[in-house]
Amino acid sequence: MKKLLLNPWTRRVIFAACLLPALFLVVRGFKGNLSANPVEFLEHSTGDWALRFLCITLAVTPLRKLFEQPLFVRYRRMLGLFAFFYTSAHLLLYFTFDLMFDFKSLLADVLKRPYITFGMAGFLMMAPLAITSTAAMVRRMGPKRWQLLHRLVYFCILAGVIHYYWLVKSNVREPLMYAGILTVLMLYRVVLWTTKGTKPQKSAPVTA
Repeated sequence: MKKLLLNPWTRRVIFAACLLPALFLVVRGFKGNLSANPVEFLEHSTGDWALRFLCITLAVTPLRKLFEQPLFVRYRRMLGLFAFFYTSAHLLLYFTFDLMFDFKSLLADVLKRPYITFGMAGFLMMAPLAITSTAAMVRRMGPKRWQLLHRLVYFCILAGVIHYYWLVKSNVREPLMYAGILTVLMLYRVVLWTTKGTKPQKSAPVTA
């Protein structure tokens, strides 16, 4: 496995795989196969993939421990940045097609509609994580301050789950599924941090 994780082609394959959801949406758009409400379909799809990539990013540490393979961390930054990419696409679609680039309407929605408030909060917390995801930023900030900042990712996904839950209102199975995944990942971290003789590991530059 070590040889596979060190292979440059592995990174390229994972990068391509992360782009596939966006490419499928583009292809479906050209084919006119985006359901009866294309904008809603695109917004929901990009939002779903944002949450999925956040979950995958947070799962890197448990997988690293499970397989006793620290090289998994090499791919965490990429996964985190793709989570930010799909989150940004989700917000851009909403701002473009629902609000027609109207900042006043955006501010009104943030202040008056709780699910928009949580969605925007999640995005605003993710932005500094993406900006500071490089090794150079780790050196500039210092590992401790960098790691403390990047723990915001838990609040990002929590905000995303609440946003999704309040958005769908009735069919809450999917947001509850994400909430369950987040709970398991958080419990794992709590156990990791509280186990005698175990301390949080210093992480490579990632949005997680």
